[in-house]
Amino acid sequence: MTAEAFSQTSIDYERVEKAIQFLAENFHSQPSLNQIAANIHVSEYHFQRLFSRWVGISPKRFLQFLTKEYAKTLLEESINLLDVTYESGLTSPGRLHDLFVTCEAVTPGEYKAKGEGLEIAYGYHATPFGECMLAKTDRGICSLSFVQNDDRRPVFASLKNRWQNAKLIKGPDVTRPLIKKIFNPSEGQNSTPLHLVLSGTNFQIKVWEALIKIPMGAVVSYEDVAAHIGMPKASRAVGNAVGSNPVSFVIPCHRVIRKTAEFGNYGGGVARKLAILGWEAVRSNN
Repeated sequence: MTAEAFSQTSIDYERVEKAIQFLAENFHSQPSLNQIAANIHVSEYHFQRLFSRWVGISPKRFLQFLTKEYAKTLLEESINLLDVTYESGLTSPGRLHDLFVTCEAVTPGEYKAKGEGLEIAYGYHATPFGECMLAKTDRGICSLSFVQNDDRRPVFASLKNRWQNAKLIKGPDVTRPLIKKIFNPSEGQNSTPLHLVLSGTNFQIKVWEALIKIPMGAVVSYEDVAAHIGMPKASRAVGNAVGSNPVSFVIPCHRVIRKTAEFGNYGGGVARKLAILGWEAVRSNN
């Protein structure tokens, strides 16, 4: 996909995101297509085409993936999901994360040094879910964060805080090929693996590794993750580790929801979390 196509996709996503936010707040009343289109100030015809082109199905069917009842169904199906996933080896050739994502945590010394001696290239890029900032070292990806409200400052500040002593170099040409591999699985199926360089505590690394094993189209609860890593009473700590995920989407923290089937918070915004879950659910079911 060309840079121009990615840019248009990002613009389309911003419109769809507004519609998804409306759906998330009003799904109990099952709003009509005309009501949704009016809320984002486009014609019903244009909205139907835009939404169907972006997600692959109609807004009405997409709404089904965002209801609590569907979330409950997914949670019921996720009993021992992580254990099964680990045992199966996740060999499906159609899933980018199953094939290519590996974790390479920094050493305790490197963690303490906060990136001293490291050079980190970063760039801002359009994605199907709005603009993101991607950063990488010569060993792999160390950050992916979604930009909210067109304000790049918070995501850059977060990167700088995590790697306080590293040299940050703006290099979109360096990071752009990784964007294509992450958001277009077909781009990466015959290429080299994606490596993640993760700066965190041992507990955080353990949680993030567990998240990578959640298949596309599935969701688990914080309690599920806690039980899987052998600490069933640590669901609150798991929630904190999920919230500290430095590589959004690739480490799919969006696939963790509350046991009550509430979708919960997301660093990139709740509407974006719903958009990603719906997008994945549709593709998984297809």
